[in-house]
Amino acid sequence: MFESTKENEKMQSYQGRRTVVTGAASGMGEATTALLRAAGAEVHAIDIAPIRADVMSASQCDLSDPSQIESAIADIGGPIDALFCCAGLAQTHPPLRVMAVNFLGTRHVVESALPHMAEGSAVAVISSVAGFAWKEAWGLHKSLHATDSIDEGIAWCEAHAEAVGDGYSFSKQALTSWVFVQTPVLAQRGLRINTLCPGMTETPMMPDFEKTVGDQLAALPCPIGRRSTAEEQAHALLFLNSVEAAYLTGAELFNDGGATAAMNMGMAEAMAGAIQEDKHG
Repeated sequence: MFESTKENEKMQSYQGRRTVVTGAASGMGEATTALLRAAGAEVHAIDIAPIRADVMSASQCDLSDPSQIESAIADIGGPIDALFCCAGLAQTHPPLRVMAVNFLGTRHVVESALPHMAEGSAVAVISSVAGFAWKEAWGLHKSLHATDSIDEGIAWCEAHAEAVGDGYSFSKQALTSWVFVQTPVLAQRGLRINTLCPGMTETPMMPDFEKTVGDQLAALPCPIGRRSTAEEQAHALLFLNSVEAAYLTGAELFNDGGATAAMNMGMAEAMAGAIQEDKHG
């Protein structure tokens, strides 16, 4: 379980706000739930696993099942002042299930919650640094975004199995790009939506990542010199949905200890070197 300090309680005020957290049983979702409770929020938790936290309501829900999502959100009702989408699967699961939970199910959660969200409400979605390269496959993501349901999305993924791969990176790219698409649409209703892209974070999912992409993880730069805690990611999520961030929408926040910055600099230097070689070649 995650414990919150007095300093945590002094952060952005969530006193009396009705919040929904998916993936609330463990990892970043559990940490987010703990911080919200400490900040005075009314928390409604959703997860496929049993939820241990003392929350206003807890719903066991499989995010690959639209009827379960709709039932959970309907039971919570409105208003929903802040939605935190923290549920996700690693690539140790079958690719279609990863896509169903990480993108299609998360999209359905947001779409189901929106009718209960009034002007001034906000959505924060956990993506990943693995979604960094979404622009390279924008045409595919745009096509996937055009599907109208989880079932349609799964059919699309089956037809594009090679592009989907193990499901993890593609699902995070699809999620990040979908948030960008939704940003101006939701802004017309006075709603905000932002994406958090964590780097390596100590959660129960980390062994799954080490098992499947351990070599890639080892090769990632880590300027700050350590992995993040789940609570450090939760603090960033609470900021994104806070009243203090009232002008922030469509953001892709890399909370990764400088990893993305280091990778960007590496790519920039490589490109500069290639240009110089062309000039002198």
